[in-house]
Amino acid sequence: MTEATDSQEWLFPASLQPKPSDLGYDLDAALGAMMELRAEIPKSAFTAGILGTQRAGNAVLISDSGLVVTIGYLICEAETIWLITRDGAAIPGHPLLYDFNSGFGLVQALARPDVPHLTIGSSAALSVSDRVVVAGHGGRGHALRAQIVGKREFAGYWEYVLDEAIFTAPMHPNWGGAALLDPEGQLGGIGSLYVQDARGGNENAEGNMMVPIDLLPPLLERLQSGRGPEQPERPWLGYYVSEVEGKLVVLGVAEQAPAHLAGVEPGDVVLEVGGAPIGDLADLFRTMWALGPAGVEVPLTLLRDGEPRRLTVRSATRDDFLRTPRLH
Repeated sequence: MTEATDSQEWLFPASLQPKPSDLGYDLDAALGAMMELRAEIPKSAFTAGILGTQRAGNAVLISDSGLVVTIGYLICEAETIWLITRDGAAIPGHPLLYDFNSGFGLVQALARPDVPHLTIGSSAALSVSDRVVVAGHGGRGHALRAQIVGKREFAGYWEYVLDEAIFTAPMHPNWGGAALLDPEGQLGGIGSLYVQDARGGNENAEGNMMVPIDLLPPLLERLQSGRGPEQPERPWLGYYVSEVEGKLVVLGVAEQAPAHLAGVEPGDVVLEVGGAPIGDLADLFRTMWALGPAGVEVPLTLLRDGEPRRLTVRSATRDDFLRTPRLH
């Protein structure tokens, strides 16, 4: 999920950078809200082997009080966080929240950044074909003229589903935590992934998947009020499933996670959940979540070596395995 990009070694050519004269807002002021985020994760952390112990990406200042939004995998289990402004000021950050359902991460800067913050816009108001800017930290040379080329469901192998993700093209190489700036210069989404099918279907089109910003305000309200999650935690099995030639294939199983303890193995094909045949990847996860909250038993029918096998997995929450701040 993460990318390895040193922003000091590259700049977009002028032909790909946004032109301030074409925009109805102050581009340089908007780009000032972008910060570099660097996180250090303990070697013993659950995600260290998957995501690494040194993570870097982007973060966006969204309030004068120093509240910052990024993509959650950058700060998952972080022990140390630094936020670096465009003028090089380094500010320590405290991780507040990694919301697994949306993918957002929230960080509190421990000193007030001397930069303007971005206004939160509306991802629902964005349409396919809208011209936008995808911006990383580092000023105009790291900002890309882009277009929204898709708004559709997205399912990730790590037990993750968005009802309507935003897809942009061309691809920004430093996508993690990058800002999608809408036509008014407001924050419309946060960069999550590089994808090869940004336009959908069978067309090969490189681009980025953005988490829609409309999922953020409910998290901010909960954070401010101190309320816990609105719904019980979803069941989590800790297996990595992908669609391969029309089949849902287990590519890997996290060590000591529920799926591993129940005997799920890489190469297994998932046929049913709770006795219900499964369609695509999103259907797999939604069917599992519909069985009940975390802790519910999840009956799986798997195909292994040409033979069906039935296993029951007692689900858990990611909280049981991750050193990650959550709202309780």
